[in-house]
Amino acid sequence: MVKDSRFDDIRPYYEEEIPDAMHRIADSDVFPLLASFVYPSDKMEDVRNRIRSFKTVREFQHDTMRRVNEQIIARSITDFSVSGLERLSPDKHYLFISNHRDIMLDASLLQYYFVVNGFDTTEITFGANLMMHPVVIDVGKCNKMFKVARPGGDIKEFYRNSMHLSEYIRFTIKEKGQSVWIAQRNGRTKNGIDQTDQGIIKMFCMSESKDKIKALADLNIVPIAISYEWESCDILKALELYESQYTKYTKKPGEDLNSILTGVLQPKGRVHIALCQPIRMAELSAFENQTNNEYHKSVARLIDSRINIAYRLYPNNYIAHDMLYGNTRYQSMYTEQEYELFRQHLMELDRYEETCDIERLREIFIGIYANPVDNR
Repeated sequence: MVKDSRFDDIRPYYEEEIPDAMHRIADSDVFPLLASFVYPSDKMEDVRNRIRSFKTVREFQHDTMRRVNEQIIARSITDFSVSGLERLSPDKHYLFISNHRDIMLDASLLQYYFVVNGFDTTEITFGANLMMHPVVIDVGKCNKMFKVARPGGDIKEFYRNSMHLSEYIRFTIKEKGQSVWIAQRNGRTKNGIDQTDQGIIKMFCMSESKDKIKALADLNIVPIAISYEWESCDILKALELYESQYTKYTKKPGEDLNSILTGVLQPKGRVHIALCQPIRMAELSAFENQTNNEYHKSVARLIDSRINIAYRLYPNNYIAHDMLYGNTRYQSMYTEQEYELFRQHLMELDRYEETCDIERLREIFIGIYANPVDNR
């Protein structure tokens, strides 16, 4: 494997670092809880020895991480599907830019699909805010995850972090020969409106500043649209949006962990991942005469158009749209039973009646599901 010490502060583990990490994971205090989810019918010491035996990332991903996703699918997903694999070449390396609805599952489910279909997995961005426990760090870095600093600090620090990340992504795709998964924006979409941050496009270009077209063409960008029938953490997202509008939202201790666990355990119904048509050189060249700022914005909107068209709409989306606008425009897209299920789920918000304007909270919640219809 090609190595570069410049990236030791953010990179995943090298193969030679895997055995020690496996022992740390197996010996950790939280291991019994993790093992009971992934290997529910195996004896604890057998699972510990199994984890300790792994020597490579591939072994860990093809055994443990594959089982993690199989358990999630079996327990909380009624149908999992992926389209567009035929658009990829096993010999090429891509920059997958995905809409972001769940902290863990958006990338994890894609990796699972690659594993079971014989494709190499990607490296994955890993927000520094999620590095909350040594076991999380070990599992992440054994799973090809690399650290991304959260925005903050002064402008010079932000520039250095952005350049560092840009150089690492280019190095990973062009020299290490690994694909990369990254979300289209910092943080999950809360309101159902998937929109690529043009600042991310600017960041990709920083490591190849002489030719803006080549800077992106070399990365082989593939937009990804992931759609959940039941939006991951929908009630938590509605409460956060409500708090942001009517008070001052402050992230609480343990909130990210709660979102991860809720996303994993909450019923999600059908889940679909669409691998969109890769962004072509000719499409980028059409923006050649634009200023850099216009170029970044145009590429972001091009990615958005791919994602919004590929996003799979479910009955819940059409039900919410009709509820929000008080009409029956999309009544043919859902059944009475589906309408009643959504209405019952909406009623779960009633327990917040004493602390929130319940009508406004309902409207926010419905908007999370309705907005993808308008996006289309």
